[in-house]
Formats: sequence, structure tokens, C-alpha cells
Amino acid sequence: MDIMIILQIVVLLGAIYIGVRLGGIGIGYAGGAGVLVLGLCLGMKPGNIPWDVIMIIGSVIAAISAMQLAGGLQYLVYIAEKILYKNPKYINYLAPIVTYVLTIFAGTGHTAFSMIPVIVEVAKGENIRPSVPLSMSVVSSQIAITASPVSAAAIFMTGALEPFGWSYPTLLGIWLLTTFVGCMLTAFIMTHISKLDLSEDPIYQERLKEGLVKPPVG
Repeated sequence: MDIMIILQIVVLLGAIYIGVRLGGIGIGYAGGAGVLVLGLCLGMKPGNIPWDVIMIIGSVIAAISAMQLAGGLQYLVYIAEKILYKNPKYINYLAPIVTYVLTIFAGTGHTAFSMIPVIVEVAKGENIRPSVPLSMSVVSSQIAITASPVSAAAIFMTGALEPFGWSYPTLLGIWLLTTFVGCMLTAFIMTHISKLDLSEDPIYQERLKEGLVKPPVG
């Protein structure tokens, strides 16, 4: 392998590592620094500026910001909470559905964070290990990004596939169906292969006796 390619890979991985260590806005700075090193020092030629992608992302961010300012996100979370509290027995299925739908409407998986305390409380009230619905909910919230009509990822992929004869409604229908079915199959499998009984979890019981966690409210 050419030494230049090895150096480029090292810079790429190094920028990712530094960005993860810094976190927050530091991720962007680390990525920018890596691009500068690759372009100025290691001979990589920059491509054309992807104005269409930039405008798509800007439009999506503006739409989400307007929805949040108008109280739309808070209203969606409020409805999701009511659904979970009214149907606690089906938390393993409803939790991933709720986070999936929230991401579909909002275009970002970060909405799942607001549901984590609710999922934990409902699961504990039903004597279900919260790790099961939590893990499925987080995965569903990320999978839904690829099917959200307002996500930058879905819109960009539509632009890339339309020249091959795939229309936006067709792609959106395929993505919605396949991602939702995949999430539900995962929920079904996890529900039947996981140890759900929270009362048999020795670590939880020990932490409960020590007062490190609160008992389920029910």
C-alpha cells in the first residue's frame, strides 16, 4: 500500500479520535483540521462544494427549529408519554414505536433522549428490565432517520437515487415499511429471548437495598 494512503488513513482516524475526545463543537473543529491536513499536506484534492446538501440540511434545521419554537416537539413528547403510561404492559413494543415516530416527525434521533426517563419508569413499574425497551428504543430512533421525510439523510439519498428511476414517494414508502418492520421484528425477538424479570436481577436488587435506585412506582 502506498505510504501516502497510509498517512491519509492515519490522519482520518486521528481526527475522528480527537473529535470524540473533545466532544461537542470540538468534533467539527477536529474534522476541519483533518480536512486541512489532508488537503494542504497530503495532496488530496478537494471536490466541489455540495451546495444542494448544505441547503437541504439548512432547510431541515430551520423546519425543526420552527417546530420546537412553536411547541411541536413538546406536544409530541407529551402524547408519547400518555401512550406509554396508558399501556405499560406493551412497553417493549410501544417504546420503540414511540421513538420511531418521534424521529419520523422531527428528523432527528435526539428526541429519544426525552423519553428515556419515562421508559425506565414504566418498565420498572411492570417489573421489566429497562435495558430491554431502552436498547430497542434507541436503535429505533436512529433507524427512523433513514425513513424520515424531513431528515437530511433521507433527502440526500433520494437525490442520489432519483437519477436511477426511483421517485421520492416510492423510496419513502420502501424505507418506512422496511425500517418499521425491522424494528418490530427486533422487538419481538428481544422480548422472547431476553430475561425480562427485573426482580431476578441481583445487581438491581442489591442497589435497591442500598438505596442507590428508587423502587418502581407502578
